[in-house]
Amino acid sequence: MTDWREDDWSTYRDLAAVAVPRRLEMLATLIALVPFSRDESSRIVELGSGEGRLAAALLECFPRATLVALDGSDSMRKESAVRLAPFGDRARVAPFDLPALDWWEVLFGADVVVSSLALHHLNDTKKQYVYKAIAGRISARGALLIADLIEPPHPVGRTLAAEAWDASAREQAAALGAPDGFERFLDAKWNHYRFPDPIDQPAQLFHHLMWLKHAGFAAVDCAWMFAGHAVFGAFKSTDIRGARMSYAEAVEAVRNALRR
Repeated sequence: MTDWREDDWSTYRDLAAVAVPRRLEMLATLIALVPFSRDESSRIVELGSGEGRLAAALLECFPRATLVALDGSDSMRKESAVRLAPFGDRARVAPFDLPALDWWEVLFGADVVVSSLALHHLNDTKKQYVYKAIAGRISARGALLIADLIEPPHPVGRTLAAEAWDASAREQAAALGAPDGFERFLDAKWNHYRFPDPIDQPAQLFHHLMWLKHAGFAAVDCAWMFAGHAVFGAFKSTDIRGARMSYAEAVEAVRNALRR
């Protein structure tokens, strides 16, 4: 894996609202997959927490949860710490190096592990190692929930992903009243399906689901997919207790987090 530099993080921070396809939908779907109710105590670990927006939405949705936000960027961790400060000791921000092994101990006893737009930086072998490590360490009702870039298995799908990603970026820039945001998205060559970058190593969705099943999860599924991005989950158990978070509630929590 090639590490991102701080200027890469800065570019992402500036572009995310435009560049992440249907960002609100994607993050809300991730939260709505959490197999715990608002009334349950749970421990969440986020891999690649970035600015802390997803972490903030999760802590808002699950008021009895605690969360460890792991990220490799010093500037992102500082921003995340500020954003999560209102949650007090329910949130902790810590550094990690995704391809390394020294952070795996934080997984022991976790109920939910979430990752948004981070795991595609690992090669396929390391993705499988991480999946096995998580499956072997989280709680009996635990889940691994992922939003990430995926690799279309056919050229037609790849072309469609590229076109849909451009269209989404244009629409989101217009909705923000910042049409120059789309031009910056193009200038940065952010669309992986038009401008592949060696740092990005997405895998086919079928392979992800197969690896997760082989890692020991009881149920695996894809809940959302658009413009080459997917939200998929792996669950240690099919046991659900109490009312889970609705998609509508998750949308509102993410909307609040994105405004902060």
